[in-house]
Amino acid sequence: MNILGIETSCDETAASVVTDGVKVRSNVIATSLKDHQRFGGIIPEIASRRQIEFIHWVVAESLDKAQMTLNGIDAIAVTRAPGLLGSLLVGLSFARGLSHSTGKPLIEIDHIKAHLYANYLQLSKEFSACPLSRLPAIGLVVSGGHSSLYYVKDFKNFKLLGVTRDDAAGEAFDKVARILELGYPGGPVIDRLSGQGINDDIKFPRSPMKGSYDFSFSGTKTAVLYYTQKNKNKLDYSPAKVAYSFQESVVAVLVEKSLLACRKFKVNTLLIGGGVAANSALRRELQKQAPSQGVDVFFPPMVLCLDNAAMIAGLAYHWYNKF
Repeated sequence: MNILGIETSCDETAASVVTDGVKVRSNVIATSLKDHQRFGGIIPEIASRRQIEFIHWVVAESLDKAQMTLNGIDAIAVTRAPGLLGSLLVGLSFARGLSHSTGKPLIEIDHIKAHLYANYLQLSKEFSACPLSRLPAIGLVVSGGHSSLYYVKDFKNFKLLGVTRDDAAGEAFDKVARILELGYPGGPVIDRLSGQGINDDIKFPRSPMKGSYDFSFSGTKTAVLYYTQKNKNKLDYSPAKVAYSFQESVVAVLVEKSLLACRKFKVNTLLIGGGVAANSALRRELQKQAPSQGVDVFFPPMVLCLDNAAMIAGLAYHWYNKF
């Protein structure tokens, strides 16, 4: 079964063809990131206008790379929510029109849940994907707009355990990067800079939110702001050390909550998804701590950590029999 996926929840315009919910035959992504960098964040109007320009080409290119035509597609999948309203409308309108004109079933997919499904996709022969049989699982989605923890019973049953109460993890990275004058997006640059600032001198507060699986990173971000305002003119001030300590604080909470949920629900599979899943410290700490608790942790390949349509098409395969 071949499903064409379309994803336009934020600034990316993506299309992909996935066979049998696992094999990625094409994965095409166009981004408008450079248009947003001078503003220090995503401008919704710019994002949706670029997506209107890109979407026809991206879908055509995806079919071409998969060596297929629309006649060989069994269904069309598209991101329904969450995301920027204008951007979502571009993808939904295009997918609905394509479905109507071809008679192919349309499957609308939750973007956040699809991030967890990225772990099951076979992008290349060299990458070892999570087996479809590894369920139930705990899933952690960490991105610029979301920090969410799920109990995944199966591919149609996701129970939300916890969410961010203020800044999402990726949002906190972007805001701290702005404080440190590092540019946008903040996640990759803070990750790289942290390697030059390893220290035990600076400790930023963590918000454990005891008794819940919720997250809170606003306090940590604010502590970075106050520390920087107080110390940035001192000779021993180091942005790299600040970046390292901030990242360590955020990662510690993400790891603790995820492994706590694994113990509580007695599951040994932990799925990570979203842009922050590419963070080297998060990968390192989970790969270090999870085995000692009998948990196998899975990360998507780097290209599938970011928004993509392969995860939309892959998850849609398991919803196809509803139509």
